[in-house]
Amino acid sequence: MIQRTIFQGLIIVMTFGAVWFGFSQLDFMKFFKVEARTHELENELGEMIWDEISRTEDLVSNDTLTKTLDSLINPICKANGIERDSLKVHIIIKDEINAFALPNNHLVVYTGLIEDCKRQEALQGVLGHEIAHIEKNHVMKKLSKELGYSVLIQATGNGGGRLAREVLQSLTSSAYDRTLEKEADITSVDYLIAAKIDPKPMADFMYQMAQDSNMSDAMYWISDHPESEERAQYILEYIKGKKLKSKATLSDKDWKAFQDRIKEE
Repeated sequence: MIQRTIFQGLIIVMTFGAVWFGFSQLDFMKFFKVEARTHELENELGEMIWDEISRTEDLVSNDTLTKTLDSLINPICKANGIERDSLKVHIIIKDEINAFALPNNHLVVYTGLIEDCKRQEALQGVLGHEIAHIEKNHVMKKLSKELGYSVLIQATGNGGGRLAREVLQSLTSSAYDRTLEKEADITSVDYLIAAKIDPKPMADFMYQMAQDSNMSDAMYWISDHPESEERAQYILEYIKGKKLKSKATLSDKDWKAFQDRIKEE
C-alpha cells in the first residue's frame, strides 16, 4: 500500500514537471502572435495619424531645408548605431515650440522649435530625445497606458477619425511619465556625447523654456516649468566631470541661414 502511494506520488510529480517544462519552452509572445500584432498595430496607428496630420497641416517640402535637418540628425544616428532610414522625419510649418514622435518611427518637428533654438546643439538634443522615445518604444507604452490597447485597436478600425485625433492629442500635448521622460533625456545626452555634440545647450534650452512666461502650457516640452528646470539640472549633473569633445555639425553661418530660411516658410 505504501509503495503504491509513493508510486502514485512520483507519477503526479513527474506529470507536473513535464507540464511545467513544456510550458517553459513556449515563446508565449510568438505563440499567441502578440508581438506581431502589436507591431502591426503600431504601423497602422502611425500611418493613420500621419495621414491625418498631412491633410491638415502645412509641411516643409523644400529639399534644402529637409536635407539640412537631416545633416543634424545623421551624426546622432551614425554614432549610435541607429538606422537613419528607419526614421520618417517631417517639418511642419507651425509657430509652436514642439517636436514629437509618432508610432511607426515618425518624428515631427515644428518650425517654431527650429526658430527658437539659439544653438544647433539644443535642437539636436531635442531630436535625440524624440529619437530615444522611438528607440525605447516609449510611444506605444504611453498610448497603451493612457488610452488603453482596446482604444488603439478601435482607432485603426472603421470610423476611427475621432479616436485618431484623441491619440494624436495624447502625443502632442501631454508629457510622458517622468521615468520615460528622464530616460529619453539621458539617452539623448548619451547620443550627443557619442556623436561629439555638446549636450550643455540642451540643458540651457530647458532653462530658457522654464523662464519664458509667455510659453503655452499646452506644449509638453515646456508644460511644467519647475520640471523643465529639474530636467536641466539632472542633465548638467549627469555630464559633470565627463570629458566632452565636441564639434559643431553646421558652421554658424549655415545654422543662421537654416533658421532664416525656416522663418520664411
